[in-house]
Amino acid sequence: MADRYWLTPDGIYEKLNEEFQFDFDPCPCPKPVGYDSLKIEWGKRNYVNPPFRKTEGNTDGPTAFVRKAIAEQEKGNSSVILLPVPSYVNLMLNVGAEVRPMGRVKWLEVDSKEPWKAPVPIACFVLRGA
Repeated sequence: MADRYWLTPDGIYEKLNEEFQFDFDPCPCPKPVGYDSLKIEWGKRNYVNPPFRKTEGNTDGPTAFVRKAIAEQEKGNSSVILLPVPSYVNLMLNVGAEVRPMGRVKWLEVDSKEPWKAPVPIACFVLRGA
């Protein structure tokens, strides 16, 4: 199956570019033959619209781009990354929830107290009252 690309709507990109003044796009469309943005240096201010699935663009998916952006941050470079999130996460962010990473929580089975064998990353959202 051929790669599918999804372009950022102009209004979204323009608003972000006005704020951040991007100098590099590690996920260009169309992607040049042999191009691998995970193996090259990025710019000082990067706009990243990565593949949302592992199977798109023959990459390791969005997690690989997040890891690369973190590595670039350690070099002093900034990245703005658009990532898919569930609706309930957007709802929490829209109302100003504080977000705290909790790591991979090993929930306990109610009767045996055995920890979950395949924990997933969990975030804690805090909504403070007045």
